[in-house]
Amino acid sequence: MSENVQNQPHAARGRPKTRIGTVTSNKMTKTVVVQVERRMKHGRYGKYLIEKKKYKVHDEEQTCKVGDVVRIAETRPLSKDKRWRVAEIVARAEVVEGAAGERS
Repeated sequence: MSENVQNQPHAARGRPKTRIGTVTSNKMTKTVVVQVERRMKHGRYGKYLIEKKKYKVHDEEQTCKVGDVVRIAETRPLSKDKRWRVAEIVARAEVVEGAAGERS
């Protein structure tokens, strides 16, 4: 019976889920918070709503900045809350000269 288990090929894992969202926080080490928005239609009233969800995402190189648009991919659990990783940075956030937080 153990021979049958060993001879079977490994099951294909398939394609991981991906989402596109905006980085809202990069204060943690190797972790960013990404907000993903999706439009959905209300079941009874038919109004279109924007559903927002935040994911804690693993950023190994720590290259993501707040405001970047990133593609995230599902992965194995990396911690209590992290089950996603940054697959690519789709668009960089624009750097605004003379931002409100800067002092002259």
